[in-house]
Amino acid sequence: MKHFTWSFVVTFICLGLAGWWGYEHSGVAGALTAIGIATILSVMEVSLSFDNAVVNASVLKGWDEFWLKLFLGLGMIIAVFGMRLVFPLVIVAVAADLGMMDVWNLALTDPKGFSSHLTNHHAEVAAFGGMFLLLVFLNFLLDDEKETHWLGNFEKKLATLGRVSSISVMVAIAALLFSMTYVDEAQKMVVLIAGLWGILVYVGVDMLSSLLEKSEEGGGDVGEMVKRGGIGGFLYLEVLDASFSFDGVIGAFAITTDVVIIMLGLAIGAMFVRSMTVYLVRKGTLDEFVYLEHGAHYAIGILAVIMLASMKFHVPELVTGLVGVAFILASLWSSVQYKKRMALEDADGEKLPA
Repeated sequence: MKHFTWSFVVTFICLGLAGWWGYEHSGVAGALTAIGIATILSVMEVSLSFDNAVVNASVLKGWDEFWLKLFLGLGMIIAVFGMRLVFPLVIVAVAADLGMMDVWNLALTDPKGFSSHLTNHHAEVAAFGGMFLLLVFLNFLLDDEKETHWLGNFEKKLATLGRVSSISVMVAIAALLFSMTYVDEAQKMVVLIAGLWGILVYVGVDMLSSLLEKSEEGGGDVGEMVKRGGIGGFLYLEVLDASFSFDGVIGAFAITTDVVIIMLGLAIGAMFVRSMTVYLVRKGTLDEFVYLEHGAHYAIGILAVIMLASMKFHVPELVTGLVGVAFILASLWSSVQYKKRMALEDADGEKLPA
């Protein structure tokens, strides 16, 4: 439980602030409603981002204590205030050609109008986040040096495609062009630019990581390097978290239009996701459950597809969350079965000499 101490502290603080905010506007009933909505949002954020915690843990393995604490400290501030509060304000500011203070006043005085501005630009947000997450998945799947394959020979054969230079980027661009067929003509250019920015940011952060960090062998391809701590890896995790948060922020406005309650509720969820990440690293869970990382990346791939599809079709947040949890549970079950098989093989190997 020590790994979640600060998560519970943040929970009590955020729920207290939510209760105060609700009380200031609607008395005791408003306070109870605000606390309830903040709790629902926090649960939604955790369910949508559990696979994010697993992937973060796979990146954080081998990081030193300084960068782990920075990830929990500064990274948390960026995650909560940057992505859960400032990012929606920036989207509306750009879309409505308003100043940040004007947008903040709009969010407080006319939350429905603020929500309308934000949801009207969902397609661009989905294109950017979808492209980034799709590349995270593709670079994991199309890795010809990967030795463990959850789906056996099928996944192993797909991994051999990684020998082709830049195939992940090619597939991502193809997916972006295909998804644009579902976008209105007036939006196609802005959606295309947003998607290309998602690709550029992924490649740029990965390139920066390769320049600033050294892999265990002292080298390696840009797309295959393991971030071991440092500014490059830190930036990678922050952009990854940002891509995950898009879906949660947009979905939160389907529950409430109060931007303050949204920030507080999602902050609780974001803190628990970070605590889970550190817990997985400390306990060596990814080494114990060998397919857990695979399940998380497949969940990311599905989330990327859902984000691209959401430019045309409405996909309930419950479905998105359940799909991710299903992949995690399936990978856990497969990992347990793998451990049992390995234990039986070891036992048979010990008996043979006798």
